[in-house]
Amino acid sequence: MADTVQEYKCPNCGAQLRFHPKKQGFVCEYCDSFFTQEECKAANEQMQQQAKEDAPRDEEFAEGSRLYSCPSCGAELITDENTAATECYYCHDPVVLKGRLSGEYRPSRVIPFKLTRSDAEGIFKDWCKKRRFLPKSFLSESQLLHMAGVYVPFWVANCNIHGQMTAVCKKTRSWTAGGYQYTEVQEFDVYRDAALLFEGIPADGASKIEDELMEAIEPFDYREATDFEMSYLSGFLSDKYDMNKSQVFPRVRNRAVNGSDQLLRSTMTGYSSIRVTQSDMQVLQTKWEYMLLPVWFMTFQYQGKQYAFAINGQTGKQAGTPPLDTGKLLGVCALITVACALVGFLGGLLL
Repeated sequence: MADTVQEYKCPNCGAQLRFHPKKQGFVCEYCDSFFTQEECKAANEQMQQQAKEDAPRDEEFAEGSRLYSCPSCGAELITDENTAATECYYCHDPVVLKGRLSGEYRPSRVIPFKLTRSDAEGIFKDWCKKRRFLPKSFLSESQLLHMAGVYVPFWVANCNIHGQMTAVCKKTRSWTAGGYQYTEVQEFDVYRDAALLFEGIPADGASKIEDELMEAIEPFDYREATDFEMSYLSGFLSDKYDMNKSQVFPRVRNRAVNGSDQLLRSTMTGYSSIRVTQSDMQVLQTKWEYMLLPVWFMTFQYQGKQYAFAINGQTGKQAGTPPLDTGKLLGVCALITVACALVGFLGGLLL
């Protein structure tokens, strides 16, 4: 009878681990993490137990959800069984029913929408008032009809980090005595070694939505998150994630590592200058939660380019890159040029 080969998944990103003979442990070729066999075994037992507990709810989700696909841009949208999705929120083309989803796409929690469509339209109109060179079609009522309430799929991560930092720090003081100026410089070798926990680091799992746009409307208040129920999808769309934990982990790791680095630097106070000579932030374990976060989303096609506008459906924070009506801009520039020329001409006559 052949022996069963034990396979481990990375506790950070979920990718397959490989045994490294020289290190006598397991390494992740995707995110470069390293674990002992004991760490791998404990983490994978926890993953298996969680999968057993989630199985009944996954099956319920698969039965009650509907998956639509856009033939034009390939976006895949999720609704409940009573909602008919007729338009792709991304390119505005009709979508077609594709089938059902597997239970792995069931989110664990959701932050419900707090802003209504009317609230979102008001925020959008106020945002437009501050921008003089928008195309008229961008402000039309027909464009507002394309605004959609979308539950965006997010991977939310808690990262355990071991941080080490060394620095050369100086204290400088100056004084005058006997007609002479004195300066004293004290130099210190400073060391930090800390166990850090960064909670609630979000990374959207939809490749069609710009990461920078989603980061711009952060933060979300996770205290208002609730266990997912299909009823929350009623009247709204949800995007189907197409980027798994392994694919978004580099973004999460960068935010966790940069945050840890800044935190350790902030503890070095009371010095005239600080020069960090070594900074090592190692992500030891990442705990993931798949959540749906509310976003009012709108796209606009103008002169061959697509522009996106987003509003945090919980807080109302908005972000987007506005299209520029070059005709309006050139018209204003021409007026300014004529006005300047006229002022110069009149000034010449007076002289």
